[in-house]
Amino acid sequence: MLLMPKNIAFQKIENELTVSHKVNLYLLRLDAIDLYAGGNKLFKLKYNLEEAQKQGFKKILTFGGSWSNHLAAAASVNNNPLPIIAVVRGEEPKIYSDTLNYCKENKGVELHFVSRSDYRSKTESSFIEALKNKFGDFYLLPEGGSNALAVKGCKEIIDYISIDFDYICTPVGSGGTLAGIATGLKSHQQAIGFSALKGADYLTDEVNKLIGNPESQNPKFSIIGDYHFGGYAKTTAELLSFKTDFENQFNIPLDYVYTSKMMYGIFDKIQKGSFKEGSTIVAIHT
Repeated sequence: MLLMPKNIAFQKIENELTVSHKVNLYLLRLDAIDLYAGGNKLFKLKYNLEEAQKQGFKKILTFGGSWSNHLAAAASVNNNPLPIIAVVRGEEPKIYSDTLNYCKENKGVELHFVSRSDYRSKTESSFIEALKNKFGDFYLLPEGGSNALAVKGCKEIIDYISIDFDYICTPVGSGGTLAGIATGLKSHQQAIGFSALKGADYLTDEVNKLIGNPESQNPKFSIIGDYHFGGYAKTTAELLSFKTDFENQFNIPLDYVYTSKMMYGIFDKIQKGSFKEGSTIVAIHT
């Protein structure tokens, strides 16, 4: 069983914008739990690792790119006795990324590189069977870690918020964190996801499927796709300037892939009056 944190840092974000628009903004610092095994990934992995051990699997296989936070978290998480096989998108590079070096050299992860075209087949049964023929039986953990057990774990993120709130915001990649949060909301609360991907209109359907509600729209969440800044892992001078200003003002690090885009979006929505006066917003630093 994973050792989950007892408390998580919770900080108020206050500046001229929040004061002038009369909103209360807080940041739940999942990033402060652990450099590698912290963030939302810990909650996604919790019940998956328990299930893998419960079913008697001897290894875990999962997927990610060269800079995947998911791979680093899966390799690092505490009390996991099962070895990790990482199927990595793209041909093996001559020089490994810091993430891949960490996974292999520090944590003994077995790296298996596949072409980008083959990687797109990662959910197909024939591809999975080929992996089983190569590595033997394994517990399959999807890219990004998002599945029903991840949703169950991410629902528990709300337990670390000690105040009442009206809106809860999170970056969105695969949708698991938003799905989990949406399942734990009270009637007056709304979850807002800020997509880090360009052209990700499909994400609403993905989140509904993860919730177990594939045929209807869940009124408890919405996804905003206006702040991707060019797409996944893309950035602009404007976003990087915002990131620097935010970090200097609040002494809180952001990443440009997910959390900078979310915070930029939240500030922009506050500026445009999208949040009612007197409302409380909690942003999840994943």
